[in-house]
Amino acid sequence: MEDQGIQDAAIFLMSIGEEEAAEVFKHLSPKEVQKLGETIAAMRTVSRDRVEQVMGKFTDEAASQSLLVSDTNNYVKSVLKRALGDDKASLLIDRIMQGSDVSGIESLKWMDPQSIAELLRNEHPQIMAAILVHLDSDLIAGVLKHLTERMRNEVMLRIATLEGIQPTALNDLNEVLYKVLAGGDKVRKTSLGGVQTAADILNMLGTAIEGTVIESIREQDADLAQKITDKMFTFEDLQKLDNKSVQMVLKEVSTDMLVIALKGSSSELKELILGNMSSRAAEGLRDDLESRGPVRLSEVEGQQKEILKIVRRLSDEGTIVIGGGGDDGFV
Repeated sequence: MEDQGIQDAAIFLMSIGEEEAAEVFKHLSPKEVQKLGETIAAMRTVSRDRVEQVMGKFTDEAASQSLLVSDTNNYVKSVLKRALGDDKASLLIDRIMQGSDVSGIESLKWMDPQSIAELLRNEHPQIMAAILVHLDSDLIAGVLKHLTERMRNEVMLRIATLEGIQPTALNDLNEVLYKVLAGGDKVRKTSLGGVQTAADILNMLGTAIEGTVIESIREQDADLAQKITDKMFTFEDLQKLDNKSVQMVLKEVSTDMLVIALKGSSSELKELILGNMSSRAAEGLRDDLESRGPVRLSEVEGQQKEILKIVRRLSDEGTIVIGGGGDDGFV
């Protein structure tokens, strides 16, 4: 299901011309650029009324905004230093600016997984873990697939036990990644890594690799392996969702995606999905499942991962609640 906001943004960018659109793209993340690019490429014709609607919406939004300060970062720093003094202000500023650009890491986000793996292949697993946790889970999973099994297991163990990032641990890569964390030694320790991060990455790796990684971690720390397993949410765990949550997920999943993802899944999960569809839609899905021929395992796992991404996004937005994994659940 196409997101209305993405379509509006695509129409707007096509309306303002190449030079202006290029300036907008410079301020977007890799995923946003890819999504917008795909949406623009898929568009063939747009009605004049739709264009006018989008441009009118932008004009209204722009008119409602007011720039109070030209450089908000410097304004915050200046005010806090005046109020608290340099030492106290510096500690607080580090926390406030936690999301600031870290140029070397940001550059990795634009690279393909294999290139990142080649770049980091000869680094110590601890340094690799410290860098990778700054990336999205699906990108990390892609990188890990290009490492040897031994290195992959070593890196995952360190990601799972990582409690924070000390910038000094990344100094060895400064020449390759420019300055990995902006601000050098003064950069704060950030809460990246840990059990949940490890679980998110493993969910993206696929069942075969996932199993070997968990077993490797279990050999060194059985309790840690169990904590990671408890935090994982697999495709079969969709059965833990209540009916309302399943229906919310199904609104964003295409029939073709469901047909492939459900290949080889349990009859219980299939019945849960079918039971939360209209009679007509359920009948059509049954027919598609029966008529669809053999599907490669990689294709099945790929579609399952896409659905799990939707589940996680809806959970992060507070639209659904994912149960299982103890009292904390998977959020």
